[in-house]
Amino acid sequence: MVATLREKQLASLHNMIQLNSNSANSNETVFSVLIYDRHGQDIIAPLISVKQLRQLGVTLHLLLHSERGEVPDVPAIYFCQATEENLIRISQDLAAGLYTTYYLNFSTPISRHKMEDLAQAALLAGVQADIKKVYDQFINFISLEEDMFTLKHQGSEAISFYSLHRRDVQDADIELIIDAIVDGLFSVFVNLGQVPIIRSQRNNAAQMVAERLDRKLRDSLKDTRNTFFNAVPSQGFQAGHLNFHRPLLVLVDRTMDLATPLHHPWTYQALCHDLLALSLNRVSLQLTEQHARQGAKPKHGGSKEYDLGSDDAFWNTHKGSPFPNVAAAVEQELEDYKAAEGRIKGLKSDLPETADDAVDLLLADNTAKLTSAITSLPDLLRKKDNIDKHMSIAMGLLDHIKKRKLDVFFEAEEKIMARATLDKPLTDLLAEDGCGSASDKLRLFLIHYLCSSNTSHSNAPGGSGSNNSCSDADMTAMLEALQAAGADLKPVNYMKQWRNIMKLSSGASPEYGGGVTKTVSMFSKLLNHGSALVVEGVKNFVLKENKLPVTRIVDNLMELRSCEEDKSFCYHDPKLLRPQDANSASARARTPFQDCIVFVVGGGCYTEYANLRAYAGRKASAAPVSRRVVYGCSELLSPEGFLAQLSKLGAEIGS
Repeated sequence: MVATLREKQLASLHNMIQLNSNSANSNETVFSVLIYDRHGQDIIAPLISVKQLRQLGVTLHLLLHSERGEVPDVPAIYFCQATEENLIRISQDLAAGLYTTYYLNFSTPISRHKMEDLAQAALLAGVQADIKKVYDQFINFISLEEDMFTLKHQGSEAISFYSLHRRDVQDADIELIIDAIVDGLFSVFVNLGQVPIIRSQRNNAAQMVAERLDRKLRDSLKDTRNTFFNAVPSQGFQAGHLNFHRPLLVLVDRTMDLATPLHHPWTYQALCHDLLALSLNRVSLQLTEQHARQGAKPKHGGSKEYDLGSDDAFWNTHKGSPFPNVAAAVEQELEDYKAAEGRIKGLKSDLPETADDAVDLLLADNTAKLTSAITSLPDLLRKKDNIDKHMSIAMGLLDHIKKRKLDVFFEAEEKIMARATLDKPLTDLLAEDGCGSASDKLRLFLIHYLCSSNTSHSNAPGGSGSNNSCSDADMTAMLEALQAAGADLKPVNYMKQWRNIMKLSSGASPEYGGGVTKTVSMFSKLLNHGSALVVEGVKNFVLKENKLPVTRIVDNLMELRSCEEDKSFCYHDPKLLRPQDANSASARARTPFQDCIVFVVGGGCYTEYANLRAYAGRKASAAPVSRRVVYGCSELLSPEGFLAQLSKLGAEIGS
């Protein structure tokens, strides 16, 4: 079985912690100190827990720019970016003689002049012999799932949507952003050990990334010193070398679909990101009295953090499921646990009362039952902890859904994006008191604005028509309702400008499929009156199988359909001797792709990721050859975070 991108990056990190040893004794535990910057911390956090670090021999892990004391007789493993600030701090550590030996690992390649500066600092400190190795690790990306990665780390705005589109952005700034994205994507394919065929949109940042990545891959293939994409066993990336099917890399720009990141989600993982600020596979939940009664113990300040990693079977199974299905599954898991607990307690009545009975018991089947029960207790207790965790998370989500009536917003947005008729005029929904927050209403309006046709004509008052058109009077009424609700209207300024630019460039509006087929009473057949998840007044939806714009693009390009994307998207093949040969139809791939990496420049979201996973799942079950899709983005946009960036852009435009 071919290893996933996440597994390959994890193997690289393990190798780094084991001092990059390829010897037969590499399985021996080497005790060490790990020093990382914020970027390195974000790369490690979703992959290796503190407990696992200790098992790997890391006795101490510290931030590079924190106050650190001397630790003798233990190797120090540095993992950071090769920035001027980081190199100055490393030079200070060398001068202070904090550690006995140094293993320097950079997530991105260190340039020659920076290497010379580092060597000069080591000579001045007289510790040049203590620097054992310097490595370019090429793991400059954050693997959040087996089939998902992002490039932006916490606290950095360098490659955000706002940074790309702000009014005062200079060409030099754009160059730095493109270079950062290209470095991250190059690291992805170094880990995969494969050279992709690149398709990208034209006339935007995605095309710039495609051209530069094509050039970087082409230069690497020409350089005989590089063995990233050659079958060299010692490199540790062998899994991709024996695969003759090259992957497809699809590069799209966030501006091709601005509505989806604003959409109120309905799947478990996307809801956690929107409502509970899921970050690096961890959520922080503010605990209420009801949560406390469920057994959740706050760590500090009335909040508790939960890890949602790959070792959580329930999360892996249900992260892409609609929230009602998740809540029902939590209830079922709880019932199964109670049944297992009851069976163990029932064994007590079978225990012998006298010694004579004990002899008979040895010959009875109860001995095997007791042994099985005792053996299963640790797993049962872990299962109970996991049930409590997801019960607390589900309750936290449900509190938000009921308080803000998010099911109403989700249903309305699904119908708008599917160009279906709304149950009531949009103006009335925006003006309704007690229905959602100001930002919820603003998100709904922006989705309507992006999906509507020409605003100078109207076939239905209040925007309730199936064509989503509205008059100028309706638009004014909606804006007044938003203003009365306290909404920040600066994002509307940016959307108006963006829409005018799209009209001038004759850009086609994205098409959204699917929508809500019907609603049913949520959990009416699944939850009893004693359930912790009380969901009266909340809707459950039966959804159509839909394809978001990015999924439709991926489907068309993977299947090599004759379509608009095939004609309008750039084609790059780094393995062709001459780049201009890519324009020849005879030089292009002729068989459908099995593997695809889709990357969104400007930011992606969990809603798109869930939609692509569902598409890949349908393809895997229907086709004899499975389709594997990996989703990547320059940053993960939460709806509120994206709204904040749009507000900053709108403030620059003015009213």
